[in-house]
Amino acid sequence: MIRVGSGIDVHAFADGDHVMLGGVRLPHTQGVRAHSDGDVLLHALCDALLGAAGLGDIGQHFPDNDPQWRGAASGQFVTHAISLLAARGWQLVNADLTLLCEAPRIAAQREVIRASVAGLLGIAVEAVNLKATTTERLGFAGRGEGLAAMATVLIESASVTTP
Repeated sequence: MIRVGSGIDVHAFADGDHVMLGGVRLPHTQGVRAHSDGDVLLHALCDALLGAAGLGDIGQHFPDNDPQWRGAASGQFVTHAISLLAARGWQLVNADLTLLCEAPRIAAQREVIRASVAGLLGIAVEAVNLKATTTERLGFAGRGEGLAAMATVLIESASVTTP
């Protein structure tokens, strides 16, 4: 059996000097407004994982009004989601991530981010794809007010073997 999950996350820019993307700290002229570290890629990924397994969303597992998650590294959310899937007999096949923003540009760090995400997921780097696009200066992202990410994952029953 296979299932697909999708996730979306958005964060507004705020004062700061970096953004977290895929567990990697990238220097930037702004930070993000968030309860945790505000990693839009990992938040979208977490929602995709939880959704594929029918386990709700990131807000149910890590509420933004719970002080224990203030400033938390979003990698914790992803590894928790992976452990929930494993406990229910699911394994991740691949993850496809898309970042939507005018800046920061990620081309120079794309492979570092992919490797970071793959490490969190416990899968090969080749099973993680990362794309980035602008919104052609349209909408909140185009005006430089924030950034967004989308994630799609494929999971399968752990008893299924892939050729």
